Amino acid sequence: MKKTIVLLLVIIPFYFSIAQIIKGKVLNEIDQPIPNTTIYLDGTTIGTTSKEDGSFMLDLSSKKNANLVFQKENYETLSTSITDVLNKTLKVVLMKAKTIEEVQIVPYTEESYKNFINYFLDTFIGYDKENVRIRNQRTLKFSYDKKNKILNVKAPKTLIIENKNLGYEIEYNLIGFSADFNANMFNYMGTSFFKKTKNTDRIKLNRMNAYEGSMLHFFRCVFQKTVSEDGFIVNKVIEVPNPKYPTEDELSKLTNFREMVKNSRNIKIPEDISEIISRKNSEKPYALAITKLKIPISDYSTRNENNVFFSFPDMLQVNYIKYFYELKNKQFVKNTIPVALSSYLRSEGETFEVSKEGNITPPEQLINQGDFSKNRIENMLPLDYQLGD
Repeated sequence: MKKTIVLLLVIIPFYFSIAQIIKGKVLNEIDQPIPNTTIYLDGTTIGTTSKEDGSFMLDLSSKKNANLVFQKENYETLSTSITDVLNKTLKVVLMKAKTIEEVQIVPYTEESYKNFINYFLDTFIGYDKENVRIRNQRTLKFSYDKKNKILNVKAPKTLIIENKNLGYEIEYNLIGFSADFNANMFNYMGTSFFKKTKNTDRIKLNRMNAYEGSMLHFFRCVFQKTVSEDGFIVNKVIEVPNPKYPTEDELSKLTNFREMVKNSRNIKIPEDISEIISRKNSEKPYALAITKLKIPISDYSTRNENNVFFSFPDMLQVNYIKYFYELKNKQFVKNTIPVALSSYLRSEGETFEVSKEGNITPPEQLINQGDFSKNRIENMLPLDYQLGD
């Protein structure tokens, strides 16, 4: 059965003259209150919970540009733009969640979980499994399409992620995770709510080092027009065909050979086939060429009175010289040894809106490679983080 999600949000005007307030009630399909619903601004530490009668109120200190998320276990998660609900009284109706359908063309299996859990944790969480872990990771569901070499991961329950290094507990609603092993690419999307668990000097230091040179840092600079002043260097890049990579005819020849010997044993691989395999495994289809150095911010962003947009053809290379912070005599000081970071961004023709917090919309459409791609959950900071918090 195909999973159908039905969500309802009814907005009743209730304007305030000064305060930035969101208030209302969370109800089920038969108008019964849903207490203890988590209500938060996606990717931040700003949130609240509904009371026994389903009522809630969220008071914002300043105008934010984010999505408001309503999340309750066993109910479908609802997300809506904060600009649509600010200073209004809401009637929020959440629908009961349906479990993931196991009987599909490519089913979710225990075998797939065992085979790919470590890959998922490395690409989604990061490599520090001792200090960053998903407390309820056994609730994850894995399916693997052997023919197309595509992995899909779903989370029927909200993931509770403990990050001891940065002092956060993250409630992460994983909407979807997909990895294409043929293209050597993965992507995921979800909503997140941060709760501070510790705030020692060591944790503040880790947060500062996670922020410096990150994609969050870069996009805040794009919004503020301080890209160059903060030390980022942006170059224009194009992809050019790699002459060493196998041609379409050679790849077709390789596919035909594999089909021919698929059910055979002890087949000697001809030299020409072996050579094609070697080049396919060792070379990339395209090489990167820088066509313009130190391009101005106007080449990849536009703005009007209220909005900033990020758009560009081809690719961008974003370089940054990073000096890690150290804690000396209870003071945060920068190390004198530089570390060069280099990242690549591909927009695929999409235009993104950039918020002052450093968020981009829609985030899942921006392809990033290099050091930006290393900014996984283990280095993820809330959108309301400020350097030194």
